[in-house]
Amino acid sequence: MFLKFFGLRQQPFGFSPDPSFLYLSSAHREALASLSYGIEAGCGFLALIAKTGTGKTTVLFHLLEKFRSSARTAFLFQTQCTSREFMRFLLADLGCETDDDQDLARMHERFNNQLLQEARAGKRFIIVIDEAQNLDASVLETVRLLSDFETSRAKLLQIVLAGQPEFADKLASHGMAQLRQRVTLLNRLAPLSPEETKDYIEHRLRVAGYVGGPLFTSEALAIIADFAEGIPRNINNFCFKALSLACTSQQKTVDATIAEEVLADLDISQHLSEPNTSLSQVKLKFWQLR
Repeated sequence: MFLKFFGLRQQPFGFSPDPSFLYLSSAHREALASLSYGIEAGCGFLALIAKTGTGKTTVLFHLLEKFRSSARTAFLFQTQCTSREFMRFLLADLGCETDDDQDLARMHERFNNQLLQEARAGKRFIIVIDEAQNLDASVLETVRLLSDFETSRAKLLQIVLAGQPEFADKLASHGMAQLRQRVTLLNRLAPLSPEETKDYIEHRLRVAGYVGGPLFTSEALAIIADFAEGIPRNINNFCFKALSLACTSQQKTVDATIAEEVLADLDISQHLSEPNTSLSQVKLKFWQLR
């Protein structure tokens, strides 16, 4: 609705991880460089820890795009599964059909054949597993065993495990010692600073085709930074709502008045069925409820 009003070619604050909008904060740049180096160096396991909404999946897509022409890649995000289901998802992503009654050993054999085929062709093999915090301990053991496929000279497979902080808790547990020892590089995505929040918003507007003066006043940007707490997904949600409201009001700039109205609209405490006295001490955002 507001694209034409603001002179935009596309939606600047969309809800899917589009690599073309990737904003590299210092933390994002460091994580991407570290993961790229780990893959190029032939490290077996790499890990990326990030809070929900910080741009983790976008970084992973960007990483895969970088190696798409030189490596065989697989991206898995269905992590609430059994070991057998995990192997079926993996083989399916690689274009290999599996029978419903195919056992785990047979699927491991098929996967090993795929690895050897790519190795003979001189290609890397990269598996990226998102939402790794949901993986059961038995499935993580299955993932660990995948790294046993190697030659005497090199690893045949690089595995990137990405997840929320709960995944770090899981890795730190006593039962995960063998997997933890194989994680060569551990990276973390930190939330954006207030200045990076401003740069992030302006970056996405430029990519979307905006040309002109500032769309958000400094007061509005301060409100967004305080409310979003450096989480890109929160920033996107807020800015989408703010631009929609400004367009409806036929206002070419998002000022503090509009930002305050967005704050009120996004206050979930106003919509609860029963009053809760503790809500005055907690800043609730509808997109952070899980």
